[in-house]
Amino acid sequence: MSIMKSVYVFAKAQVSAFSGGMLDYGTMILCTELLHIHYTISIAIGGVVGAVANFSINRYWTFNANSAHKTPVGDQLTKFIFVVAGSIALKSSGTWLLTNWLHLDYKITRIMVDIIVSLSFNYVLQKYWVFKKTAPELKTPQKEEINA
Repeated sequence: MSIMKSVYVFAKAQVSAFSGGMLDYGTMILCTELLHIHYTISIAIGGVVGAVANFSINRYWTFNANSAHKTPVGDQLTKFIFVVAGSIALKSSGTWLLTNWLHLDYKITRIMVDIIVSLSFNYVLQKYWVFKKTAPELKTPQKEEINA
């Protein structure tokens, strides 16, 4: 993959992450501030909401992983669920740790943690595992063709 194409895919992934992240972050604020749910639980709820949007955008736009020669959607979704679960765990625990250690508002520490998790965990696993492009199957010569 060329450098320009890699930069283009990375930029598209960041647009997707920002879109899903806004839904995620907004849901977290709504659950915490209006529904009085602890912010670590609100992060999990928001993570699920944001993940739905993020999966769709990444599959169809960012990584263009929906054609016939790609991994089936069920396989991608299974892998994506594992990534989301890890991401939610990292975001919840990281936000809790930074909030308690730095004595900052959870809304600020959440953004700090989101940037780190998004770039070092989510993007890498989505690009190279969840939406990894597979080469089309090559036909192997039959035994008769080899002996001919």
